[in-house]
Amino acid sequence: MISHSAEETRNLGKKLSAHLKAGDVVLLQGDLGAGKSEFARGVARGLGITGAVPSPSFTILNAYDEGSTPLYHFDWYRIEEAQEIYDMGMEEQLGGDGIALIEWSERAQECLPEKLLEITIHTLDDETREITFIPHGDFPFQEDMIL
Repeated sequence: MISHSAEETRNLGKKLSAHLKAGDVVLLQGDLGAGKSEFARGVARGLGITGAVPSPSFTILNAYDEGSTPLYHFDWYRIEEAQEIYDMGMEEQLGGDGIALIEWSERAQECLPEKLLEITIHTLDDETREITFIPHGDFPFQEDMIL
């Protein structure tokens, strides 16, 4: 998929949210500034979350329970090893009662379940992004979900 603006990226997230359910894990991959948090904002809006949805860069986890399904937005950029996830008890939000969106998941891959959706966002220019959806395990994803 090609997104030509932050708004289009948020809209893709919003469309995907209609097909996500409690227990789903979604990885958001891409360089700094690629649009991972914009995509997460779209998912949040689609779930009915109306407040601010900032990047969890400094808090590692932002949890939202005002929507139709709890949303756990992780940013593991500052994680140095997987044990930190366990030490903070955050693994309970993976595959649990809500939807987990994870940025910088490569920092603690051993914490991830087999069944997940990987979304890679590549910057093509200032506004344009190429967004790829890769289901792993038996994650139920079809491209027509977001068209």
